[in-house]
Amino acid sequence: MYLFFAVLTTVIKAAIIDGLGQRAQIFSKMDLIIDGYNLIGADDGLRGALEPKRNWLTQKLVAYQRRKAFNIVLVFDGWRSGQAQETKEKREGVTVVYSRIGEKADAVVMRLAREKGSGCVVVTSDREIRKAVERFGAVAIYSSEFNQILRGLDDAAGEDEADEVDEQRSQRGNPNRIGKAEKKRQERLKKLRL
Repeated sequence: MYLFFAVLTTVIKAAIIDGLGQRAQIFSKMDLIIDGYNLIGADDGLRGALEPKRNWLTQKLVAYQRRKAFNIVLVFDGWRSGQAQETKEKREGVTVVYSRIGEKADAVVMRLAREKGSGCVVVTSDREIRKAVERFGAVAIYSSEFNQILRGLDDAAGEDEADEVDEQRSQRGNPNRIGKAEKKRQERLKKLRL
């Protein structure tokens, strides 16, 4: 029994040192929920054929998932031309969800964020979704910020950009201090970077 606790203590200490005081990935996997068309639209718009854009994004996320080992859920609208039931498919570690007919991807993203709670990050630039998921304790990251991270998969310069922190200042209080929600968002964004 003593040997078990000694090994466990050593692993925990190594994880704390390795994670620089943050929770190590071996103890918790971050859940990443992505508003698919919002992310595609933020990069190069929604004009033209969407199937190649969906496939390109899925492949980028597969490569990202291999590097970071996060639980990734990519949500697309199926409310106009989808199926009667919500469909899920697993593509090399990335779960792709199509909303059912009559349901927008926004509703699916909010439902998943509510289920996962404070341990998840939602990628969207949609203000309504951002406000809703933040009420559930999730952290919302702008699509443009996550696009920069995905571009870093191909680009060695992505690591240089990761050091820059975009700070938004609040209107009240100390102007040199960021708020709790923004600090939490920046910490999650830092974990997402390559």
